[in-house]
Amino acid sequence: MSYRFDFGYILANGPALLEGLGMTVLVSVISIALAAAVGVVGAAVRVFRVPVLSQLFGFYVEFIRNTPLLAQLFFIFYGLPSLGLGLSVYWSGVAALTVWGGAYNVENMRGGFLAVSKGMREASQSLGLRPLHYLWLVAIPLGLRVAIPAMLNTSVSVLKNSSYLQAIGFAELTFVAMERVATEFRTLEMFAAIGVLYLVLVLILSFAVRRLEFHLQRPFRTS
Repeated sequence: MSYRFDFGYILANGPALLEGLGMTVLVSVISIALAAAVGVVGAAVRVFRVPVLSQLFGFYVEFIRNTPLLAQLFFIFYGLPSLGLGLSVYWSGVAALTVWGGAYNVENMRGGFLAVSKGMREASQSLGLRPLHYLWLVAIPLGLRVAIPAMLNTSVSVLKNSSYLQAIGFAELTFVAMERVATEFRTLEMFAAIGVLYLVLVLILSFAVRRLEFHLQRPFRTS
């Protein structure tokens, strides 16, 4: 039995796929931005060894990195309502991706902060900069340059992991494809289409981050 790949089927389902793509982009962009913020705050707390908070962030990082994202997602969506903290499907997805990505970004940014030379911190202190000023004016700009490649990897993972949100009924790209496959059984076309779309998204994200890295490194170039 021969199988004929039907490009027309993909085109006919283009509007639905694009709608799912839009939801994937939206939830991913918000989650990536929030995860980066969590990473900066958590890394600063750990590097400066803020009492109690440093230990809490350390536990958070170890717990999230050593448990499955799907279990975390189910806990947020199905478990938190038992505690009176119910979230919508959309915000449950954002929360799960942010918590997951934030844990990795804490370590990414911590590595960046630790790469800033001790002399820079001593120079900042000699100039009378307070810890928050040192963090904002010195540690973050310099540490971010070191952390960007690792943070890009985490951001790409957050984007790809958004496909897990179909498990709680969030109508992102994979959910749309699975819905079509369940009713029309054109598996090859649907998964080929979303595979290409995810690839395009990752390439665009990588390009944007590389441009940011180029911009941040510009003051340090000699030619």
